[in-house]
Amino acid sequence: MIHQVSQHDSLRDGLITVSIIHFPDNSKPVHWDRIVLAVGNFDGLHRGHTKILECARQSADRQHARAIALTFDPHPSRIVRPDKVPAALMTMEQKTKALMQVGLDGIAVVRFTKELSQWSPELFIRKVLVDWLQVVEVWVGVNFLFGKNRSGNFSLLRVEGEKHGFQAEKIDAVRYRDFVVSSTRVRRLITEGRVDEASALLGKHYFIDGIVVHGSGRGQEVGVATANLETANELLPPNGVYATMVRIDEAVHASITNIGVRPTFDRQGDRAIETHIFDLNQDLYTKELQLSFVQRLRDERHFSDSSSLRAQIDADCREARTLFGRLSL
Repeated sequence: MIHQVSQHDSLRDGLITVSIIHFPDNSKPVHWDRIVLAVGNFDGLHRGHTKILECARQSADRQHARAIALTFDPHPSRIVRPDKVPAALMTMEQKTKALMQVGLDGIAVVRFTKELSQWSPELFIRKVLVDWLQVVEVWVGVNFLFGKNRSGNFSLLRVEGEKHGFQAEKIDAVRYRDFVVSSTRVRRLITEGRVDEASALLGKHYFIDGIVVHGSGRGQEVGVATANLETANELLPPNGVYATMVRIDEAVHASITNIGVRPTFDRQGDRAIETHIFDLNQDLYTKELQLSFVQRLRDERHFSDSSSLRAQIDADCREARTLFGRLSL
């Protein structure tokens, strides 16, 4: 069954329908008559990914074609190198939602399996790009590799495209200051707590989604209400206190977030995500929210008593409010 989502596209007037199809389950929709395809894992949907998608969108408009993103589920490394899988920057749900918001006409998801990992690059091109999607053009990143043992590259894609009647194009490396933008670099920055630098490469704040659950009630003990977040996201910044933003429904609120084990109360505690939302008095239990990381404020540390902890939390709040005073939410 083809999944379709209607949304307003700010780049083009009117309400459009974005179709999401899966290989090998679904046939190509009839209205996908001419396809310009952007191919990638798109984990994090950073500035480099955005460039590929923009090029595909622009080319499709020139050719009166459909701009489609092709991605993989799960990430191929989970099948090929399960012992070396990096934490994902996005869940699959977050990725498809983000792709739907960038002005594409559809998303094609390849269900990546052990069998498919053994396909030669030529077989992948024939079965997916030619037989399934009948592409007229394919856009990839500068380091695009595919097929068994990652043996296919852009040169092979271009040669095979000439055989099968489609054009292959690639973008140059996208740089931010002195760095090439990549999911690997973004991931490294987040694991080091450098969330503001990661945001610069992403083109947006790094965020996680989750549901508010009951916590231990420690926040109430020190007079600071917190929302405890349960998330399916794999990658969290290291333990510490962060200036954050919370999106609840369509409203965005400034906040501070502690990630850690609450060493003042329980040094052996489980890792938790606790967010204090400024100027909000609302029951949030079972509420879905999005938590964006703006800047790291300090390490998590042990305090001698709850009053010392409360004094530090007040200082953290003042620092975060000063920061948000310079930013636009």
